[in-house]
Amino acid sequence: MMTLALGTLPFLATLWLLVVVGAAVLEESGAKIAAALEGTAVRRWPLPVGRVSLRTPARPRPRRVEPPLRAAA
Repeated sequence: MMTLALGTLPFLATLWLLVVVGAAVLEESGAKIAAALEGTAVRRWPLPVGRVSLRTPARPRPRRVEPPLRAAA
């Protein structure tokens, strides 16, 4: 009888952990899920303010390699 009581504790702790993790996941992505079910887009606030560049970043130019200077003999 005592084994059943002690076995219930890990079960309830696992169940509680699953509920907590599920609530955290729903809190983070619940708006996305609801929007997908409704077929609408999710609005993300605040919108980025300022200039947005769509140009690809410039590649750095290769540096010229100079041979090391030798000391005069």
